[in-house]
Amino acid sequence: MNEILHQAGFFGTSANFAADFTLVMMILIASLFTAGVVLAVKKKYDTHRWVQTTAAILNAIMVLWMMILPYRDFVAPGIPAQLGERFHAITTLHAFVGFFALTFGLFVTLRGNGLVPKVLKFKNYKLFMRIAYGLYMLTTVLGTWVYFTWFVGNPNPPMY
Repeated sequence: MNEILHQAGFFGTSANFAADFTLVMMILIASLFTAGVVLAVKKKYDTHRWVQTTAAILNAIMVLWMMILPYRDFVAPGIPAQLGERFHAITTLHAFVGFFALTFGLFVTLRGNGLVPKVLKFKNYKLFMRIAYGLYMLTTVLGTWVYFTWFVGNPNPPMY
């Protein structure tokens, strides 16, 4: 598996397979979240819950598997000294927003599945879901920007 991830990517940029795969997966996950929103609007709440839960779990897997280590190895060593550089600034912004999106989104997912203690339950569930969705979409846009910053027009990108 490791050999496949480090092969050349399939988009024709300087990215490896892992980066291209991550981009595609995150766009698919964002599409799942959007499909879940549509299901909620159509009042198909059981299906909505399953779709959103699946998307949240897939998102967590992708973040833990494909994003944390490259950030730790390529970006974090340059913080704070290189934070003024585009590469470090955009990637750190993505990581910052993504951390809150992941944490908050997983909390909302757990709440939606009745898996949080009563003291942590909230009443205005629709507001919390909308905030989580907005954070996920913002993070997806920022992640796409990171991809273009790292791999499009960059002949020597960081490779993990």
